[in-house]
Amino acid sequence: MNALKKYLGIIWMLLSPAIVGFLIWQAVEKISKATEATKANITLQWSIILIIFFPICIGLFIFGYYAVKGYYEHLPESSAEITDY
Repeated sequence: MNALKKYLGIIWMLLSPAIVGFLIWQAVEKISKATEATKANITLQWSIILIIFFPICIGLFIFGYYAVKGYYEHLPESSAEITDY
């Protein structure tokens, strides 16, 4: 199971920049094809989409990094195992 967590961590770390790149590519494509009348609206829509999804992708990358480093190998089974450092 720990090996699966590490493999999925690698996938998440690779997927995160791929999603960002795809979103930027789509934004540029859609904005460049927009007419002058709709360009402002489409630019606003894509800027909101990018602002929302960038932190999500950063979190996905961090989650994958922690999985690769092994932070999720032993999860506490009860409250007694939780300690604050």
